[in-house]
Amino acid sequence: MLIKLPKASDCHESDVTPESFYLSRRSLLGGALAGIAASSLPRWASADEASRYADVEAGRAPAWFAEKLPGTKWQAITVKDEAITPFKDATHYNNFYEFGTDKGDPAANAGSLKTEPWSVVIDGEVAKPGRYALEDFMKPYQLEERIYRLRCVEAWSMVIPWIGFPISALLKQVEPTSKAKYIRFETLQDPKSMPGQRSSFGLIDWPYIEGLRLDEAMNPLAILAVGMYGRELPNQNGAPLRLVVPWKYGFKSVKSIVRISLVSEQPKTTWQSIAADEYGFYANVNPTVDHPRWTQARERRLPSGLFSPNVRETQMFNGYSDEVAALYTGLDLRKNY
Repeated sequence: MLIKLPKASDCHESDVTPESFYLSRRSLLGGALAGIAASSLPRWASADEASRYADVEAGRAPAWFAEKLPGTKWQAITVKDEAITPFKDATHYNNFYEFGTDKGDPAANAGSLKTEPWSVVIDGEVAKPGRYALEDFMKPYQLEERIYRLRCVEAWSMVIPWIGFPISALLKQVEPTSKAKYIRFETLQDPKSMPGQRSSFGLIDWPYIEGLRLDEAMNPLAILAVGMYGRELPNQNGAPLRLVVPWKYGFKSVKSIVRISLVSEQPKTTWQSIAADEYGFYANVNPTVDHPRWTQARERRLPSGLFSPNVRETQMFNGYSDEVAALYTGLDLRKNY
């Protein structure tokens, strides 16, 4: 079954290339399945699912994910001028400071993260608060594949096929009160399994906090992701539950979520607390508003190298203006960056 978003700006059937056809902020902090034998495939993977993306490492999907995956609404994958980022790049070049500050640290260190059992607290200005085991938390929702651009504030970018569900579905389920104006997300705090949280580097006050305005969270593009590349999320990419808001810089997409709170006041987010003049609450992708230390007018699409830098112009709202620009009507995007 195909899912089609209503606007052309998303990376969908006319925008992306299958990975098999694709050839191949740290400055503030201091400075596949194709080709794998059938016997090694995860028990939930059918032959069609296994060949959907090339070179995807077999995962160990939890039972609740395995049960829901067959009903996933898959997007079409056809060809134009934007290629899906190879799985290895997407899983071995990323920021997840709980596991270290180098791009390869999350993949190297996140194996210690225990994602089963996992629970999520819903609290604040909601009619139905509670603590939910992840398998119960996920029961009401149908999974959908969303192929989105990902733009990091550090000026590199990817195209990633996520698996998740709209945040609006969750909000409908928990029934925010009239006092709810914002949604606050909190990452797991576990120094035992997250070496970045126990390092001598003390710039970040854990746990990691992010937030959205309620109307932003209700936008159809905003999802909670539980998978990518046809399989469950790898630990280093935010397993088992992460936020994905494709029109914002990547640091807004908080990983390994354990608490979702509906609040009346704008939450103080982690990077805003560290450097408010560099990392604003909105963090919308905007090529006309530079970071104080580098331009945002261009980006480096991964994979890239010395002789093929793969640099392209950055699009306003990361190419999703048709879907989200109306959220910011009358808002000064230079002041509210």
